[in-house]
Amino acid sequence: MKNENEYKSPRRKLVTFFEKSRDQWKEKTSEAKAKVKQLKNRVRFLEKSKEQLKNEVTSLKIELIKAKSMKKKEEIEIDEQKKSP
Repeated sequence: MKNENEYKSPRRKLVTFFEKSRDQWKEKTSEAKAKVKQLKNRVRFLEKSKEQLKNEVTSLKIELIKAKSMKKKEEIEIDEQKKSP
């Protein structure tokens, strides 16, 4: 660390300059941390939403397969009824 004798500016000016610099750094860091937290929360929300949509798609595919098989069954029954009389 430098001695106070190495600075040419008066100590009172240096103190305010360093305080201002520190405060700006703290503000910048806290904003960055807040942004990181916000983005992590967003990622977590999107991953959860993606998983829910994936589950919904899977259940809808199963439902569609069941509906198609029911339709096929009904068509076969109708064809058999047409042939039998």
